[in-house]
Amino acid sequence: MNNSLQKSNLVIPGLGQQYKGLFDIGAAVSQTTIETQKELLAAHFNSITAENDMKFERIHPLKDVYTFEAADRLVDFAAKHGMRMRGHTLVWHNQTPDWVFEESDGVPAIRETLLARMKEHIDIVAGRYKGLIYCWDVVNEVIEDKSDVWLRESNWLNGIGEDFIAKAFQFAHEADPNALLFYNDYNECNPEKRDKIIRLIQMLQQQEVPIHGIGLQGHWNLNGPSIAEIREAIEKYAALGLQLQVTELDISMFDFEDRRTDLLQPTAEMLEKQAERYEQVFGLFREYHEVITAITFWGAGDDYTWLDDFPVRGRKNWPFVFDEKHQPKPAFWKIANWNNR
Repeated sequence: MNNSLQKSNLVIPGLGQQYKGLFDIGAAVSQTTIETQKELLAAHFNSITAENDMKFERIHPLKDVYTFEAADRLVDFAAKHGMRMRGHTLVWHNQTPDWVFEESDGVPAIRETLLARMKEHIDIVAGRYKGLIYCWDVVNEVIEDKSDVWLRESNWLNGIGEDFIAKAFQFAHEADPNALLFYNDYNECNPEKRDKIIRLIQMLQQQEVPIHGIGLQGHWNLNGPSIAEIREAIEKYAALGLQLQVTELDISMFDFEDRRTDLLQPTAEMLEKQAERYEQVFGLFREYHEVITAITFWGAGDDYTWLDDFPVRGRKNWPFVFDEKHQPKPAFWKIANWNNR
């Protein structure tokens, strides 16, 4: 069946169907997971994001080489299963090849060269998927975490100046005038960083830069951020008049500072607390459904998550609402049955 999985006479409601009319339910995917998690993705998600396959280093590894095969497969997967496709990401300080920032003799590229390379990349990539990708994370993670610095130091910033951000949005709009364009960042609910993100968005708006939304990554854990902090962030971002999406949601079993490596499975207490957290955040998302247009998990099932190696290499994590065998966890039922109460 299209919108549910059935096992042992228990019908499991499809998340996408449960939230139809409120917001999309998405998942980050890879070449591997569109095979190993195919049934799970088809049953529960109506949107996908490329975890890595549309990043600069994957799609444009050499100056005159574009490798679209992997990205094309994801776009085809989305179309086959009636899913919307999010593009991630056009301009980022990370996972961008060194050649982008260098002249032929190895010295740092000048501003004009960098702008030309950025524009060509965006023209070709966003242009290729025009009409197939409905929104792009145009610029990713340019706000610095350190309290006394506004913009993160990067080759883009050093080589072009702070207007590289506005230029990226302008180029993306020219390449696909109908695509929704997002700024995307993490620690977005931290009050200090939140206010710096708002400063950036206001600057872009004052310059009449084409920006349509803010991506709240949502890499959270069992203990934080607080619901009050998330609520305040949503309200302050929404006041800017842009749509919001939660773009990379996962709820880690471990705080960032926690370096434990002794657990082979989550404890019952951890699963219960995770279920409570998901229930609380999805209740909040539903409350603000008029400004939140999509919730995307940064994965689908616990068999694969980037958190398995971050920040503790080799440690297993279980951040999603489906377990390693793609079966619903307590958290799933907390968010799936909301309209039956």
